[in-house]
Amino acid sequence: MRRSASIIYIVLLAILAGLYYYLNNRPPEAADSGTPSSTTVAVEYLFNFEDGFPIRIHIESKDGETVEVARDAENAWAFVLPIEAPADQGSVEAAAGQVSTIRVLDHVPNLEAGAVGLDNPDFTITIHFTSDVERKIEIGVLTPTQSGYYVSRGDGEILIVNNSTLDALIGLLTNPPYLATETPLPSTLEADAPLQEAATPQP
Repeated sequence: MRRSASIIYIVLLAILAGLYYYLNNRPPEAADSGTPSSTTVAVEYLFNFEDGFPIRIHIESKDGETVEVARDAENAWAFVLPIEAPADQGSVEAAAGQVSTIRVLDHVPNLEAGAVGLDNPDFTITIHFTSDVERKIEIGVLTPTQSGYYVSRGDGEILIVNNSTLDALIGLLTNPPYLATETPLPSTLEADAPLQEAATPQP
C-alpha cells in the first residue's frame, strides 16, 4: 500500500515538474497593448495641426483666375477677391475644414517637376492660419490613377495628396459660393414700364 502511494507521489511530482518547465519556457505571446506594430504606416497630413485654423485662403490658377476668402471682424467668411462680397458660410467653412484633413499619400523622390505639371502649376494655394503662419502649396496634375494630385510645398520635394479633400478648396475658385441675394428681375421692371406710361393722362 505504501509502495502504491509512493508511485502516485512520484507521478504527481513529475507532472508538476513538467508543468513548471513548460510555463517557464513557453514562447511569449504577443500582447495586445494597442501599440502600432512596426508595419503600421503613420498617417501624414499636408499641413501641421500646430498651425491652427485657416483665417485667409488665396487660390490662383495658372490662367490668372484668383479668389480669396477671409474671416472678417465678426469672424464670418467673406470674399475679398475677385470682388468684395458676402460668402455662403456653410460652403466656405466646409472647404476650410478640409485643410487639416489633406493626407499625404506618398513622397516621390527623383521626379522632374515638369513631368507632373509643377513647373507651371495648375493652382497655387496660400493659407494664413490663426498661429500667424502662412503656408503655400503648388498643385500639379492628377496621378495616373486619378486618386491624388502631385503637390509641392516649395521645398523641392514632390508629394502625392488625396484629391477629394483638395478639390473642396479648389472649388472655392471654380465655383465660388457667394451668398445668394434677392434682386429684382430685369424682365419684371421692363414689364411694368408700359403700364406706368399708359396710366399717365395724355394732353
